[in-house]
Amino acid sequence: MIHIHHYCASTGITTQTQTLPTLADGDVAWIDLESPTPEEEEQIFALRSVHPLTMEDMERPRRLPEEGAHLPKVEEFDDHLFVIVNPLPWHICSPTDYVPYPQRNWKWRPQLSTILSHQLLVTHHYDKLICIDAVQQSMEKRGDLLHRGPDFLFHLLLDEMVDEYAPVVERFTSQLERLETRLMSKPSRKLLHQLLHLKRRILFLRKTLVLEREVLARLVRAEFDLVSESEIHYYRNVYDHLVRYTELIEGAREATSDLMQMQLASASNRTNEVMKVLAMISTVVLPMTLVAGVYGMNFKHMPALEWQYGYYLSLGLMAILGLASFVLFKWKRWL
Repeated sequence: MIHIHHYCASTGITTQTQTLPTLADGDVAWIDLESPTPEEEEQIFALRSVHPLTMEDMERPRRLPEEGAHLPKVEEFDDHLFVIVNPLPWHICSPTDYVPYPQRNWKWRPQLSTILSHQLLVTHHYDKLICIDAVQQSMEKRGDLLHRGPDFLFHLLLDEMVDEYAPVVERFTSQLERLETRLMSKPSRKLLHQLLHLKRRILFLRKTLVLEREVLARLVRAEFDLVSESEIHYYRNVYDHLVRYTELIEGAREATSDLMQMQLASASNRTNEVMKVLAMISTVVLPMTLVAGVYGMNFKHMPALEWQYGYYLSLGLMAILGLASFVLFKWKRWL
């Protein structure tokens, strides 16, 4: 599916069309390809010369679905920039663990490929993205967004994409707080499994944030002429937000590791306490076993062997020795 927004400089009007526009001086167009067919891709790429390697990177989710999306990067060509970012997938953005694509595992991430030139912005993705929908709705309310140029529109996409991280990072932090409370009250193996699951998701998000931070860092350093000086301030604002979320997710990763260490230490302490109690019980019973073993020997001539109170004497002796051991342990504060 192709969505085309065209700003005509002569009329000052932004229109949504289904045909590829011819761009005059001052015109700006945004072409969004959502789940495009190979024929639609060829039709769009015919507008300008796109490097074959760029086309391979853009089509990677369709060519190699088992490997997933390409990681974020930015490449400069003679007349355009090629940028890949990874917006948050639905199973991360959603407040629940619902995944609309059952065939994809939790490591799956969508890919947003962008071609940025002086008059044209081309976005390419195979999945429905929240940031794309948000910018399209903004353009319906404000028709003057596109006349500021493709670099400003690209900044809006990045800004919407980065804003998606805020509720996700907050939800991870809340989950960590709840798990910490449960860990202090009642540690369990199930809790450890939940911590491992949460840590995998945090590491998944952290990897995406770190790589996208490098992409934004290059855009705000004025390395590329296609990002004007007036728009770099907007990109820097997006970069600052991304850095803050990266630091928060890094703190969440460290907190998860600390909680896992606390869980393991708690389990180890619990094991030590159990072993301590068992050792004390064994030590208390040991003198009784000694007395029973001595009087259980099959010698014919033994003291008090024929005594009618010998049985009660041995029981009393065992009780006294066991009680003495217990009192000793209490006095030493080992119990």
